[in-house]
Amino acid sequence: MTDDTPPVSRARIAGHPIHPMLVPFPIVCFTGALLTDVAYAGTAEMMWANFSAWLLAVGLAMGVLAALAGLVDFVGNRQVRAQRPAWPHMLGNMVVLVLALFNNFVHSRDAWTSVVPAGLILSAATVTLMFVTGWLGASLVYRHRVGVAA
Repeated sequence: MTDDTPPVSRARIAGHPIHPMLVPFPIVCFTGALLTDVAYAGTAEMMWANFSAWLLAVGLAMGVLAALAGLVDFVGNRQVRAQRPAWPHMLGNMVVLVLALFNNFVHSRDAWTSVVPAGLILSAATVTLMFVTGWLGASLVYRHRVGVAA
């Protein structure tokens, strides 16, 4: 393997990297949870708090699967670990999952306190950090060509 060969994804199905296939699910779920938290804070309609709790749970489940696939790529290829954005991308996404887990615990409370203010703050922090780690992930793919077929 030469230096100009892009780092190969180790977790793949039929040559397609698994991590980028799973990542959109937690992104959508955690962003949706923030939006439903905002809707709940504005209306106090319990349905929105319930939506948030379910979105967080599904986002966590899919996020763990995406993290496992990403970890296989990270640990399985020295070239991936050598890329500058790889470490902050991985560590940041671990923090995202921890924030989402705590947020899910907060959302298990009853009524208003399940969202306002802690749930709303945790949702906003999760989405903000996801934006940063997503930017780093995009840099890995588009600038450093991680997981891109040669």
